[in-house]
Order: sequence, then structure tokens, then C-alpha cells
Amino acid sequence: MVDPITAFGAISAGIKTGKSIMNMTKELSTFMDSCDEAKKSHEKKKNSLFASANEEALDTFMKRQQAIDAEEQLRDLIIGTRGYSAYQDLLKLRREIVAERKEREREIALERERKKENAETALIIVILVMFVAGFGVLVLMYFELVDPRNW
Repeated sequence: MVDPITAFGAISAGIKTGKSIMNMTKELSTFMDSCDEAKKSHEKKKNSLFASANEEALDTFMKRQQAIDAEEQLRDLIIGTRGYSAYQDLLKLRREIVAERKEREREIALERERKKENAETALIIVILVMFVAGFGVLVLMYFELVDPRNW
């Protein structure tokens, strides 16, 4: 994952060369993903057995500060070139995309759970059929309707 500063540099360079913000969706997407990742990395580090508390705190603080600073610079850049309403539109779009991703992840988790339940049900059915068939053979052998020596 690209760090927020590098991603912002790509956006800034694109705007300085005259590229429209609307034509920089890939760069903006990379930037926003890197900022989100930097903000979420604390949760991953917190659960790590190998990171010391000081290392964890300093690393998280630096990454979060870089992400916050880069987001503020992007805000200033967009407001300066396209206006405040364009920045608000960008934030709205970002919230919608995040909500869509969460919904997609939830649907994937539900589908995975459904497949797991179907597999468990199929296994139980197979075991029950084998049990009933085995019991049936034992009953037939008990009443001497089937002779296993003839198999």
C-alpha cells in the first residue's frame, strides 16, 4: 500500500500539470485508501504480539498524522481549484463508497456462512443415509433375508 504522502504527491503533481481532478480518480482512490489504511493500522498493531507499546504508539501516531496532514492538503488543494462544494461532493462520494464496500463485505460473509451451513447439512444427510443403510442391512441380516457370505 502506498503511503498517504506519496499518493498526495501524485495528485498534487497531476493538478500542477493541468490535469482535472475529475480525471484523477485512480490517484484519489489510492490516496483515500492509503489514508484509511493508515488510520486503521493501529487496530492491527494493537493485536500484534511482537510490537512494543512505544513502537506501536509512535508508528501509529506518525502514520495517522501523515494521513491527516495529507487529507488537509488535499482539501485545501480541491477547495482552491474546484471550490468548497466540490470537496463536499468528494466527501459524500467517499462515504457512499465506504458504505457500499461494507455492504459488499457483509454480503460476502453471509454467502460464506450460507455455503458453510449447506456443506454441514449435506454432511449430516450423508452420515444419516449411511447410518440408515447400515441399520437396514443389519436388520435384513438379523432376519436372515440377506446372507453376507453371498456378497
